[in-house]
Amino acid sequence: MADVVEVLVPGGKANPGPPLGPSLGPLGINIKKVVDEINLKTKDYNGMTVPVKITVGANKTFTVEVGTPPTSALVLSEAGISKGSGTPNTAQVGNLTMDQVLNVVNKKKGAFLSYTKKNAAKEVIGTCVSMGITIEGKKAKDIYADINAGNYDEKLAGSL
Repeated sequence: MADVVEVLVPGGKANPGPPLGPSLGPLGINIKKVVDEINLKTKDYNGMTVPVKITVGANKTFTVEVGTPPTSALVLSEAGISKGSGTPNTAQVGNLTMDQVLNVVNKKKGAFLSYTKKNAAKEVIGTCVSMGITIEGKKAKDIYADINAGNYDEKLAGSL
């Protein structure tokens, strides 16, 4: 029977201390190897908290599955800011390009309810609204109108 450990770790900077060490120590596996694999698999999420699932088999082998950070964390990273607006309807704290929106879509592939890039981009833009972040310098309703008019069809073509 396999043991499963689920933890949140800083992307690319996991260490053998808490929460990993105390969780993995009793399972008798090489914690350094686990930490190294986690850091390798999470290096693209530097500075973000990442969910990680470690499955340890009876023969002391392990597998590491890395989830993706929340959409809001990816948006903050792309915008280069530390937190969203406290009053998103009146105070804008950042701006993303459509390419940055697509970067978030690509990192969250498989985590969306949408089947197309266009609809996944709209989901990301919806997150931006509640954070006080504009897209291409425009408010959400204006960028949605542009998307629906086909202005970004070349970038947003295809399925996830």
